[in-house]
Amino acid sequence: MSGRAERPQVGFSLPRLVAIMRKESLQVVRDPSNVVIAFVLPVVLLFLFGFALSLDVRGVEVGVVVESDGAPARELAAAFAATRYFDARFARDRRELEPLLVAGRLRGIVVIPQDFAERLAAGRSANVQVLTDGSSPNTASFVANYARGVVATAFASSRTDAAPADAGLVSMEPRFWYNPDLESRAFIVPGAIAIVMTMIGTMLTALVVAREWERGTMEAMMATPVGIGEFLIGKLLPYFGLGLGATLVCAIAAEAWLGVPLRGSVPALLALSAAFLMPALGLGLLISAATKNQFVASQLALFSGFLPAFLLSGFLFEIDSMPEPIQWLTRIVAARYYVAGLQTLFLTGDVWPELVRSIGPMLGLGAGFFSLAAMNTRKRLE
Repeated sequence: MSGRAERPQVGFSLPRLVAIMRKESLQVVRDPSNVVIAFVLPVVLLFLFGFALSLDVRGVEVGVVVESDGAPARELAAAFAATRYFDARFARDRRELEPLLVAGRLRGIVVIPQDFAERLAAGRSANVQVLTDGSSPNTASFVANYARGVVATAFASSRTDAAPADAGLVSMEPRFWYNPDLESRAFIVPGAIAIVMTMIGTMLTALVVAREWERGTMEAMMATPVGIGEFLIGKLLPYFGLGLGATLVCAIAAEAWLGVPLRGSVPALLALSAAFLMPALGLGLLISAATKNQFVASQLALFSGFLPAFLLSGFLFEIDSMPEPIQWLTRIVAARYYVAGLQTLFLTGDVWPELVRSIGPMLGLGAGFFSLAAMNTRKRLE
């Protein structure tokens, strides 16, 4: 007979679960920091992502050198002046604008050469030179692509106007589904909600068990007949409700203030978010069960939750363009599936086959995290 006291093995009890939930709910209500983390911080972060982070090129300062005196050159210069993507500054000689490009006050220079009108009148191809600042590769690429688009549009318009009615020209009319204006905010904001909820969900639960150890209440919990399942579920459910509430607040803020409409239904949003909260909260529980310090738990939550979600979820960087090993690594990042699901809901609607493809992996990851958290907590209690 062993001399070591054994922890009594008891079955699952609903009254004990309700008691733990009530205790944790009171703790959530009495701690203002939980409300700030759940409802204030998501809105603040969503506004920062929605307004400060943009991939759209608007009002970029460029120079336009008009060396030709012909009407086609003036029309092309007017096209650059009319577009909303550029803030054009005109000159007759490129030497006037080159110092501004070197100083970084201009992001590019478009040169319409002297023989531009003559070559067009002779039926030959006319070249337009675009000089960009390669020290900012993304901006340089945007300037070159948008300048090419302005030139192509101006040429197409001039050819169509000059062509006879029976010329049999084939006109192309592009249509952009789901995001007609090609606004980057339309897909950044849903992804931002996923990033924010990853940080909030993981942070909230990462502090739960660690706080019990710091306050010395875990020893008292160990003396009760509460089981591991009751303990973890009772700790989780109040924060699960907070997470769903924070998701609704983010969706309302995205639609009302950021102008990104939710084309899907609220039940679909809640179902997708509930599936995502399983791995997010499960990861937080695993972190809190592995450490007895709230500060360490919060740092681990940021490192293991926020950074992978930001870098490996497809929020900003295309997963298909990543190296093959990194693409495989993204499969264990729950935010990858949540970002795809939210973009489907906000941009397309309730496309359930796509939503199910996101919900399934998140539930699997959630089950894995909860199993690891239960094993780690049981080991600590024993």
